[in-house]
Amino acid sequence: MTTPVAADVTVLVPTTGGPLLQGCLDSIAASTVWPGTLVVVDQGRSPAAAVAVRGLRDLGIDANHHPSERTGISAAMNDGLRQVRTPYVAVTHDDCRVDRSWLEAMTLRLRALGDEVLTGRVEPVGDGIVLTVITSDEPAVHRRPSPTSDVLFPPNMGFAVRILERVGPFDEHPALRTAGEDNEWAYRCLRAGVPIVYDPTVVVGHLARFSAEDLPRLYRRYARGQGAFYGRHLRNADAFILRRAARDLLRAPWLLLRGLAQRNPELVAMGWGEMAGLLPGILAGLRRPPQPAMRGS
Repeated sequence: MTTPVAADVTVLVPTTGGPLLQGCLDSIAASTVWPGTLVVVDQGRSPAAAVAVRGLRDLGIDANHHPSERTGISAAMNDGLRQVRTPYVAVTHDDCRVDRSWLEAMTLRLRALGDEVLTGRVEPVGDGIVLTVITSDEPAVHRRPSPTSDVLFPPNMGFAVRILERVGPFDEHPALRTAGEDNEWAYRCLRAGVPIVYDPTVVVGHLARFSAEDLPRLYRRYARGQGAFYGRHLRNADAFILRRAARDLLRAPWLLLRGLAQRNPELVAMGWGEMAGLLPGILAGLRRPPQPAMRGS
């Protein structure tokens, strides 16, 4: 039987071209609905990504391999978004495995939404550790930035491409190269009046491939990216971000002390990571390089 095609949706997968990509693409090929177009932005040097994309074309999927000499997830997102010619785009990452009904559920919901960003459930897959998960069964609509948390999950998101005219591209600041770019873009969405909708029926699995020894490095990387996000807006004297950054800076030593008192290695790693990463990230974010051109300009 022929798999139905969502002709109005492009699926975007940024990758460094490693071995994880094949499993991601296999899960998309096994979906109940195929995308109108699939764009793989490949920042790696291996021919494996091109071979994997060619395999999807052999199945009948309109799959495109887009090599890029640039680095960083923001650059990959912007490069990929410039290739989109459909009204909607859905995004997942190479270390994710989409549910068979992911694109079908994503497509139906995107068509019903207006200028809103859709995000969904992200479940851990495997016996290791993964930090980016959301398993709530409760739908939610976020219209304002939260003072304590971020609400967009980039391995599982979609939106009408037209909202880029309101929000702009992903920030390519060097300090946002490996973390924080999603939270910064989501903050601009909410500030621009673009709600973020959480739908738990739109599901991907995120490979849990890290160990406890990786946690200090991961938390430090995420904290530096989050700090860069704060610094980017502190340049504009953003009072909301000032309060949020102050809260996180004060929380970091408390988390470390609490973790030591409870002999909780994850809390220790989180507290140490935030203490080591947040302030350098804020300082890096205050140094503002030029922004990339908006889509279509």
